[in-house]
Amino acid sequence: MPREHLLKIGVSGVRGVVGEFLTPALAASFAQAFGTYVGGARVVVGRDTRTSGPMLQRAVHCGLLAAGCEVVDVGILPTPTIQIYAGATLAGGGIALTASHNPPEYNALKLFNAQGLFFNNYERGDLLDLYHQRDFRQASNAEIRRIRRDYDSAPRLHFERVLQPVDVERIRRCRFRVALDAVNGAGSLLSCRFLAEILNCELHAISVEPGKPFPRIAEPRPDTLGDLADLVKRTGAAVGFAQDPDGDRLAVADETGRILDNDDVLALVVDAALRRLPGDVVVNLTTSAAIDDIARAHGRRVWRTPVGEANVVEMMQAVGAVIGGEGSNGGIIFPAVHLCRDSYTGMAFLLDRMAETGEPVSALAGRLPRYFRRLGQVAYEHGRLGPLMQALEESFPQARLDRTDGLKLTLPEGWIHVRASNTEPLLRLAAEAGAEDALERLYARVGQALAVPS
Repeated sequence: MPREHLLKIGVSGVRGVVGEFLTPALAASFAQAFGTYVGGARVVVGRDTRTSGPMLQRAVHCGLLAAGCEVVDVGILPTPTIQIYAGATLAGGGIALTASHNPPEYNALKLFNAQGLFFNNYERGDLLDLYHQRDFRQASNAEIRRIRRDYDSAPRLHFERVLQPVDVERIRRCRFRVALDAVNGAGSLLSCRFLAEILNCELHAISVEPGKPFPRIAEPRPDTLGDLADLVKRTGAAVGFAQDPDGDRLAVADETGRILDNDDVLALVVDAALRRLPGDVVVNLTTSAAIDDIARAHGRRVWRTPVGEANVVEMMQAVGAVIGGEGSNGGIIFPAVHLCRDSYTGMAFLLDRMAETGEPVSALAGRLPRYFRRLGQVAYEHGRLGPLMQALEESFPQARLDRTDGLKLTLPEGWIHVRASNTEPLLRLAAEAGAEDALERLYARVGQALAVPS
């Protein structure tokens, strides 16, 4: 595999395989560049539970201190919790050490600005120029500041915001039986506290030991959550929740143990939010057309962006959207809490909707617009992306084209979206149609055009 594929700079920060590619020296240099960029201001630093986390955390601390920053260490916390705290405390920025849904050998520096948001294209360009020029701020001995630790304020602030738009007492009265799989990640202890202590759920949890390795594939998808499905059935839970290692993504199991499609999870939350608040919706190009149907039913508009949380957030700010997200990856963004993906917002909205209607998750999901979806991926060689996209475009001459993020082709029976991953050396494929046979035909044609298995 080409070397450059194992270290990638994307919309969310710097990510790579730890060791030969993402090293402590590189992490320290990026952190010093970041500290220089924010002018030696206060920087919030937290991490997930990966074994490389403490090593890289210390390297990041060193880089920030070398640039004259004050470091606020918030410990092991979900990424949205770190973002909310950074934005609310008037810090110069924040860094979360997490590779999110990637395998355990990966780690990353997710970089946040003073608002606790991912850097936009301009901010990222300026930071990368500074990093490559290596004109870093060098604090004198008298200017070196300290590391301050605050492990309590960020979770408290996060929960206060999440609970504001829901009827907490109504949820508590229901005493829902809930299953949880936190993948031994950053949300392990926090999610147990949120569900059992704050929302009064009868909790049955697995993989909530942050000192242990991830017991499953990190990304919470229907094909990776068999243990959660079994737990729901064994305990008679009303709902099951699963998170990724940094707690920004949410997957949901209904009361039968069936894992919902991640697009349907977003659709349920979007519907719940639009029932209460005015405003439009922003999602990425790969998110299901079910969102369009739901927004239309509420008299709202859907705006679409390239894949990536930063892209969705930027559009949400521009149009004043009330909710948004990325369906294919279980990302729910509710700006009243914060402009970031947040699994806790999703859990609260869904439990509140169950309490409000008295209906099980299967009934709520059963009323969603019905589409059939298929996702896939294929590795591609460096330099081959252009010819592959051209071949795909030529295979669908009647399609409406959108080239804002890879290539999306829309036809009467459905759509196809093919793009290069932001985080891995893969070509990601997505297709959706209103009928299952139409979906299979579309996906097979994609495979033929790209010369990948159907």
